[in-house]
Formats: sequence, structure tokens, C-alpha cells
Amino acid sequence: MVPSEKAKEFLKIAPQFKLGHLVTESFHPKTTRLSFIAEESVEAAHALLQEVDRDALTIMRSKEGDLWALAEAIKQTLSNGHRIYMCGCGATGRLSLVLETLYRQLHSGEDRVFSFMAGGDFALIKSVESFEDRTEYGEKQLMELGFRNGDLLLASTEGGETPFVIGAANKAAFVSENKPFFLYCNPDNVLEPIHRSREVIQNKNIHKINLTVGAMSISGSTRMQASTVLMLAIGVGLLHRHRNEIEFGTFYQNYLSRLMETDYSQMAPFTSAEAEVYRKKTYVNYVTDPFLGISILTDTTERSPTFSLRAFENRLDPNHEHGLCYLFLPEAETSEHAWTELLWRKPRPLHWDELDGKISHERVLGFDISGQGEVHRSKIIPTKSFSVFYQKDTVTFKFQGHELNLKWGSDPLFNHLMVKMLLNAHSTLIMGLLGRYQGNVMTWVRPSNNKLIDRAARYIQQLAKQAGKSATYETVVEKIFEEIEIVNEDEPVVLRVLEKL
Repeated sequence: MVPSEKAKEFLKIAPQFKLGHLVTESFHPKTTRLSFIAEESVEAAHALLQEVDRDALTIMRSKEGDLWALAEAIKQTLSNGHRIYMCGCGATGRLSLVLETLYRQLHSGEDRVFSFMAGGDFALIKSVESFEDRTEYGEKQLMELGFRNGDLLLASTEGGETPFVIGAANKAAFVSENKPFFLYCNPDNVLEPIHRSREVIQNKNIHKINLTVGAMSISGSTRMQASTVLMLAIGVGLLHRHRNEIEFGTFYQNYLSRLMETDYSQMAPFTSAEAEVYRKKTYVNYVTDPFLGISILTDTTERSPTFSLRAFENRLDPNHEHGLCYLFLPEAETSEHAWTELLWRKPRPLHWDELDGKISHERVLGFDISGQGEVHRSKIIPTKSFSVFYQKDTVTFKFQGHELNLKWGSDPLFNHLMVKMLLNAHSTLIMGLLGRYQGNVMTWVRPSNNKLIDRAARYIQQLAKQAGKSATYETVVEKIFEEIEIVNEDEPVVLRVLEKL
């Protein structure tokens, strides 16, 4: 299908994906100058991102009652001999896999908690086109994992409108008498005009937990505050046991306070150093241990779609280009060993006929995150090692002569949330220093699904207006599809279309 025909097909369904009115898609008033502040002072930019995180966590104080109900449902499900399932797309899919991994760390050998994301484990590294937009794929992945009556699904979607997650939630409500939970970060009255969202919100067989915490620090970048609060909300119930609501309330409020204590500006030297490494055409290898690996992998892979960076290279691809950064578990001898250590289980690829092997077990292992993979990458391109390790209740960051030791204790959920927030701020500011967004506008977003095509179109129209130009939504969409056909993975569709208007 030629670009013009693809554009016409999208425009037929575009009203379902015009989401600029959502809070999670709006522009945060505190960060309108973020990229410029980063150029002036990385420390100040870190402080600003911490302020936005603290605002979100402060709002979460009022969610205690909802989260206690979720924690009780998890506890009751497990005590009754049933299983917990978690799902999401993109950032929420990755946080679901993180939480399963942490549960397996705490309950070694226990097969009671399962997670899945749109596109299977392959999508941890690279999003799978069209998966997010298909409700039937959410249903299919859920059932293939063995979901049955009595099991509990925790379905999270930052926007509250993702078809894949909605499909899984509706299926779970039909299959199991144990009502699924649907967690999301936009107000109900804003979502209800969207048919698929209204269907879930009004379904009495689905528990809803609304975690609206405001706009993201980078417009639409729900890997930031939205995925943080969703991970917190599920994690405090899944990974901690509480005797009663009073005990839970005390624990939860103290937890929020502790999450606000670490000073982000301590990461400033690392941020400046990593940006400088990239400016010198050198690459970064993040190295870590199995205890922290999954959260570091999440941050490094999410940089790719957010800022149009090349994804991790796959050794099975001929003449592959190299990603700016990569994640390695140096103690793992083979790729399969590394993936098993990373997930604390064997990978779960998808082998559906219609996928033609594109995201198979072999393809997953083609992302070689082992020590052997690190050696191979460092022989081919110039690299610097950025290490993040956990030992004796302390997380240690080391890079380019800088070292930071953070004694957070032994709670894996707390450690992973803090690593997530620090690395999210760190990587976002690196991209600001490299010009990969403007103010707080995601100008390098990769339009890889319907939601992101609409987002790119809105950004182009907004930037065009600022430049004294005008273009209809239809014209912009047509040009986006033209650019998608010819643009390289690490080039900005938004800015290229803007130049051609």
C-alpha cells in the first residue's frame, strides 16, 4: 500500500486516536523551558524533573484507599490458590514485566505471577508495529498464558484508551469471576467520549483505579510520571503483605515520603558526561547485575521510540546500525543465560503464524545482552562502560570517573522505583542536551502506531503555527506517511515534515 492510501486508511479511523485533549498528552506548565534549562544548568534541570515527580507522588497520597483494595484482592487471589496476571503496552508493558521479575526475585521458584506486554518479551527491546492497536491481540496473549476463572488481571494503561489493554481487561472480566483491575492516568470525563474507554469505565465487572497525576514532564512521555505511579500502585500490593488497612496506610505514606528524599541533582555529572560521550561519536554500554537489570534495560530501550534513536542492534540483522547505548549482564556467558537472569525466568516470545518469526525466541536472543555480547560490541565500535550495581543495601553508579553510592536498603520495589526515576530524568536530560526535544515538546517522537501518528501530527501543527505556517490535519498526516517510508530510524519525522510544509 502506497503512503497516500495508508494515510487515507488512517484518516478513516483518526477520530478514535485524536487524543490531544488527554491530560497525559498535554504540556506541563513547569517544564516548558526544560531543554533550555538543561543547557544552562543540568543540576537545575534535574531539580525541576524531581519537582514534577514529587508533585505526582504527592497526589498519590490520596489514592491510599484504592490501593488497599487492590492489595487485598492480590492477597486473596494468591491465598485462594489462583494466579496474578499483569499487562500493558510500551512503558506499562515493561513495568508489568519489571514487577513480575521482582516477584520472582522474592519468591524464587514460585510460578504464581505472570506478565505480558503487547508484542511479547521481544517488545522489551523494540516495539512491535500495530500490536498496541489490536484488542484481539490483548485477548489472545492473555489466554495463551493460561488465564482462567479465579485468576486476577491487573491491566495498566497510562492513557486509559489503549486497545490492546482494553481487550485483555474485557476478556478477563468475561473469563474470571475475580474482577480485573484497570489502572489509568486520565480523568474519566475526558476518557468517556472515547468509545473503547467508556466501555471499560462503565463495565461493572471491572474495578477501576484512576491515577491521574497531571501532565508528563515531557509532553506525552508516559514512561515518566504515569508509569512511575502505576508501578508503585501495583507494586505495594504485589510485593508487600499487610495485615490490615491501618498498617497498609502507615507503610504506604512512609513509602511515598522516602521516594521523595533522594536528590536527583547528584546525577548531573553523569548526565553531562554521557551527553559528551555521544557528542564524541562514542557509544555507551550499561553494565549491571540480575537484581537491577530489568529496570536499567527499560530506561535504555525506552529512549529509542521517545527520541528516535536506533534501537539495540540485533546480531541476526545484516549490516545493523548500532544503538547509542546497550545493556549487558557481564557475568552471563550466553544470550539465553543473560535473558533468563534478566527476567528470572525463560523468555516468552510469540510464535504466531501471522508474525512470520519476526519476534520469535531466536529473534529475542539476537539481542545479546551477555558478557560475550559486550565484548563483541566493544570490538566493533568505541564504547564507554556505565555500571550500576546493587550490593549490601547500596546502589552504586559509576561512569567516566564519577561514582555515586545510594544506600536505599534491601526493598527491591523501592530500589527499582528510584533507579527508574533517576535514570528517566538522566536520559531525558541527555536527550535535551543533544537537541532531541524542544522545550518540553517531543519533536523526535517516532510515529510507530496510530496514537503516535496523531501525536506527531498535533506537534507538527503546533510548531507550524508558531512558525507562522498553517496546514490541515489531513495534509500533515499524508506527509507523515510519506516520511515514514523514507526516513531513517534516527531521524525526526516531525521536524522533516515541518521543513517541507
